[in-house]
Amino acid sequence: MHPAFSIIFFTSAAGAGYGLLALLGLLAPFGLLPASPLFGLAALALALGLVVAGLLSSLAHLGRPERAWRALSQWRSSWLSREGVAAVATFLPAGVFAIAWLFLGGGVAGVAGWITAAMAAVTVYCTAMIYASLKPIRQWANPWVPRTYLALSLMTGALLLNALLGVVGQASAWSSLLALASVALAWAAKEGHWRHCATARAVSTAETATGLGHIGRVRLLDAPHSEDNYLLKEMGFRVGRRHAVRLRLITRLAAFALPAALSLGALVVGPGALSGTLALLAAAAAALGVIAERWLFFAEAKHTVTLFYGAGEA
Repeated sequence: MHPAFSIIFFTSAAGAGYGLLALLGLLAPFGLLPASPLFGLAALALALGLVVAGLLSSLAHLGRPERAWRALSQWRSSWLSREGVAAVATFLPAGVFAIAWLFLGGGVAGVAGWITAAMAAVTVYCTAMIYASLKPIRQWANPWVPRTYLALSLMTGALLLNALLGVVGQASAWSSLLALASVALAWAAKEGHWRHCATARAVSTAETATGLGHIGRVRLLDAPHSEDNYLLKEMGFRVGRRHAVRLRLITRLAAFALPAALSLGALVVGPGALSGTLALLAAAAAALGVIAERWLFFAEAKHTVTLFYGAGEA
């Protein structure tokens, strides 16, 4: 599949924003975050800013962005529509939570925060199911996709939260441990997804697609047309194995290994300027690594329509 940057940015930025928003909603009511309104304002602005930036980026992928509102009407059958409805609906409890946390406190912030966290998780799940529901793409149509999306959202959110706490000098052992645990969870989920893609049987082959497998091996005799068309550009994207291996290495290092090492360093050195710097570097490395992961997520996906253009299996 063609790895459009608008969708890569959307899923990466919005995932991080929802992950941070969910953690704020879960942790603030328990008094685990600084009571300073300035910190709360900065954290909420970062979380909601990433969400809004991601949603706006997704509009760039549409042929007619002004008609995007129509997608919200198909929530009964479309995961894309459900994602849009959930994204819009999340802003209501998030707004109540922001007001309650910054100005009121007490039980209102707790209830609104927990609802916000739940809605953030639902939105990320809906985003993942847009891809996991596409049966013609076996790399996507499996349970590892929603697990990976949710785990990466939690990881990037936890790293951002640890970085914010480090910047204001409020980093503690629990925030670094949370970051480390989330990195380990996301790494395990991604490795599971890659392992599944490498070992799962092909859903379709040229033989099953044509029904001629009982005769023998089916191969393309002549191309259906002389130049690339829309299907080949959008669903027949090819990434060289050498490049894929290199990008997987970059993902493992930038998205998981470096953030884990830097978060561990922040935990060891304790609160202070060095700890905050390490936490910031961990969040920055993860951001680059997740972009590489998301590019591969699209580039390595193979649609069954490629069988018509000579692919042996899909």
